[in-house]
Amino acid sequence: MLFVFSIFVLTIVGLIRFQSRPAYVFGITLLLLYSGSFVTSAQLVASVANEGLLTLILLMLCSLALEKTRLLRIVATLIIKESYTATWLRLFGFTVLSSAFLNNTAVVSTMLAPIRNNPHHAASKLLLPLSYAAILGGTLTLVGTSTNLIVNSLAIEAGLPALAFFDFTLVGMCVVLACGFTLFLLCPWLPEHEVEVEDVKQYLIDTKVQQGSSLIGKSIDQNGLRHLESLFLVEILRDDQLLSPVAPTEVIRVHDRLIFSGDVAKVMQLNHFDGLSLFAHENGLPLDNLTEVIVRPESMLLNKTLKNAGFRAVFDAAVVAIKRDGEPVSGKLGDANIQAGDNLVLAVGDDFKHRKNINKNFIILSGVEPDIMLSGHKEWLVVLGFFGTILLSAIGLVPLFKGLVLLFGVLLLTGCLNSSEVIRRLPTNLWVIISSALLLSHALTNSGIMLYLGHINSFFEHGLSPLWALIIVYLLTWCLTELVTNNAAAALLFPIAFGLASSLDANPMAFVMAVAFGASASFISPYGYQTNLMVFNAGHYQLKDFIKIGLPISLVYGVVAISAIIAVFGL
Repeated sequence: MLFVFSIFVLTIVGLIRFQSRPAYVFGITLLLLYSGSFVTSAQLVASVANEGLLTLILLMLCSLALEKTRLLRIVATLIIKESYTATWLRLFGFTVLSSAFLNNTAVVSTMLAPIRNNPHHAASKLLLPLSYAAILGGTLTLVGTSTNLIVNSLAIEAGLPALAFFDFTLVGMCVVLACGFTLFLLCPWLPEHEVEVEDVKQYLIDTKVQQGSSLIGKSIDQNGLRHLESLFLVEILRDDQLLSPVAPTEVIRVHDRLIFSGDVAKVMQLNHFDGLSLFAHENGLPLDNLTEVIVRPESMLLNKTLKNAGFRAVFDAAVVAIKRDGEPVSGKLGDANIQAGDNLVLAVGDDFKHRKNINKNFIILSGVEPDIMLSGHKEWLVVLGFFGTILLSAIGLVPLFKGLVLLFGVLLLTGCLNSSEVIRRLPTNLWVIISSALLLSHALTNSGIMLYLGHINSFFEHGLSPLWALIIVYLLTWCLTELVTNNAAAALLFPIAFGLASSLDANPMAFVMAVAFGASASFISPYGYQTNLMVFNAGHYQLKDFIKIGLPISLVYGVVAISAIIAVFGL
């Protein structure tokens, strides 16, 4: 028993000491427990293949397909308004509702670019409320945050009934309303930091507005062209006139050349705008096979334009984007004079690799894997399939695990997801953390530590009341989630909470909820929750900003959460 307890304590110490590597800490814990025979092989297998854990993994993988649709981006364009209050309310409401059903990391990631590029408000005035709203929204449903699914899997493992989809909703609504109101009152104290200007020496991407495009007659802002992820509209070429910088009120006209700067891997976003073609499209090549090259000093292309050089015919390739470190490239790609050392991203044809002139003209760096975006029937399949699965689970017609297995299979078969991106985005670290924590709870039970909690309670003169035990469990979980991560806090404190509830003959559901809501109460530290870390860097915040705004939110959250748990579930 002492050795298992020592491993438990050392795991917490390791998580605090190595905050950026929780998977390694939990992995060592798993190896120690199994090698020391403190758990059985059957318990190890059951922990790794736990249904609740697999449900979480499937939910995250299926949400990858949703990220490839235009749904979140379209909604994002409707949020930013000239009025700060209107923008804040729209942002908070959208983020809370979205995070209740979607991966809140994906929601925050989608909103980062629109907020940073908006012309009306400082990004630092909106990014922290964005993260807090995502955290609060995640408390509303079973699938709202990974911690709820972790707690559900731990509850099933402990012999409790599985948590229903809306078991969290009443308590979650209380904390959303109370903390949302508090956050709104604290808005004047949010910092107002300048956002760094985009580096125009990134890749430049040339696009053309075709006849009949829905972009024509609408402003840049109305079309959502300032709300793209990692792409920034730097100039418009119109009738040999160059417009730069581009005002958000500038109205798009037919045949305008829109020049974007940014990450070429995000170029597939532009496919969502009908009637907007890329230079590669004009040359009849798709964008799903990109290659990055550098122009050699002895290249035949030097001081020639792409059009004059007959680039498409000579190399069976078309230039998607160009970057020149010495000076910025401006205007249409086809009219740019190629220089030695230019970085080009090429959409290549089937014959590209067989051409003998490639190595004479280019140094091939690597393939560029673009973020593939979905459109047409595949986009509808993903959106309807995802929300249909969630709806069927919510009303109890199809278990969430079964629905996600079927949806995942359909997404793979239809090409909405492919095996390479699934392998690349598989949340292996989360898998290791949760399965190791499940195994640790088995070890604590096997060693008799859970029974020992009952003996500790007898040392109190009148016994520890369920109310104080609930408060202690919540505070311990809250402190741990601020020190380490929300998932680790939930996994480590659950067996302690369940053991206390059993020894006090209290309602275990109240203690389960105390762990779930305590693990989601990360408002003070930028490192305790992933969305906090995302906005911490994007908004140029300091730790004092999180403390100043997050401490009052945490206090309100704690009081409301504990009160609502007692009112809804009882002790």
